[in-house]
Amino acid sequence: MSDRNLKMLLKWVCAVLLGIGLTQVNANASELSDLLKKSDHVLLMRHALAPGVGDPAGYTLQDCKTQRNLDGKGREQAQRIGQWLKAQGVKEAMVFSSAWCRCKETAEKLGYDAPVHEPSLNSFFDDMRQGPQSNVRLQTFIAKQLKLKSDKALILVTHHVNIAEFMGENVGSGDMVLAKVSPQGKLLSYKIYPSP
Repeated sequence: MSDRNLKMLLKWVCAVLLGIGLTQVNANASELSDLLKKSDHVLLMRHALAPGVGDPAGYTLQDCKTQRNLDGKGREQAQRIGQWLKAQGVKEAMVFSSAWCRCKETAEKLGYDAPVHEPSLNSFFDDMRQGPQSNVRLQTFIAKQLKLKSDKALILVTHHVNIAEFMGENVGSGDMVLAKVSPQGKLLSYKIYPSP
C-alpha cells in the first residue's frame, strides 16, 4: 500500500472513530436533557468550590463578606458547569438556590435566568437535628415545582448536608445529582454527575 493510500485510510478510520465518539457523547447528552424535561426528574447541585468547612462565627446571610464564599476556582467551576449543562442540551432551566452566597453565586454563574431563593435549600449545618424536617420541606418543594416547570429543567443549588439527607450520600463541590422522584418528591433513584 502506498503512503498516500495509507494516509487516506488512516484519515477515514479517524473520522469513523470520531463520529462514533460524538454519537455516544450526544446520546448521553440528550439522555440528561430529555430526563430533565420530564416531571419526575430534578437536578440537585452542590455549590462550587468554597474552601473551608461551615461558616465563620457570627456570619449573617445578609452579608456575603461574613460567609465562606467561592474562590476564583469555584467561580470558574460554576461557569464551566453551566457551559457543560448547555452542551448537554439543557437550554432552559428554573434555577433555585439556598440563601447562602456561595450557592447564589454558583446558581448565577450557571448562566440561566436569575435564580430564586428557596428556603428548603438552606443549610442546616449549624443544627444537624433539623435534617429530617428540612428534607420533608425539600421533598414538598420538589413535588410542587415539578408540576409547574413544564419542560424546563429544575436545578436546585444547595449544600452537601441537604443532598446527603436527601439521597444518603455525600457529593463533592460542584457535583450534580440527577434524581428521579415520586409525585411526593421522594427519591426513587439517582445518578451522580461529577463536576466537569
